[in-house]
Amino acid sequence: MKSTGGPASMGIGEIAARFGLATHVLRHWESVGLLSPPRAVAGRRRYGADHLYRIAVILRAKEAGFGLDDIRAMIAAPSPAQRTEVLRRHRADLARRIAQAQASLELIDCALTCDHDDLTSCPHFQAMVADRIGIGAPVHMPF
Repeated sequence: MKSTGGPASMGIGEIAARFGLATHVLRHWESVGLLSPPRAVAGRRRYGADHLYRIAVILRAKEAGFGLDDIRAMIAAPSPAQRTEVLRRHRADLARRIAQAQASLELIDCALTCDHDDLTSCPHFQAMVADRIGIGAPVHMPF
């Protein structure tokens, strides 16, 4: 990946600070083939605008659950079909995690509106978690 260079180029410290990363993270990403900043005077790395997008893609992919090997495979795929293969592998997992997070958010919203002393005895709350205990409806047990 060639940098645009010029006055818009940044050093490793500047680019790391911009993304809230440690400089060793950028060096590691370079060592595994995710980044290839050109070197300037004294061998210092210089990052251009194209690197900003590359780093943003890496961060977004990590947030989506991609490992560095899969990020590299996605970015460096020699064809759209190979890139699509990598992306499809992750899409189903991400959709599953989003559904789980949405269910958790709904559970929290339910709990926020519950006025029962014991949240776990609330029939509405029980219905929200019934699938986790393998039933379709709350169990009412006599005491």
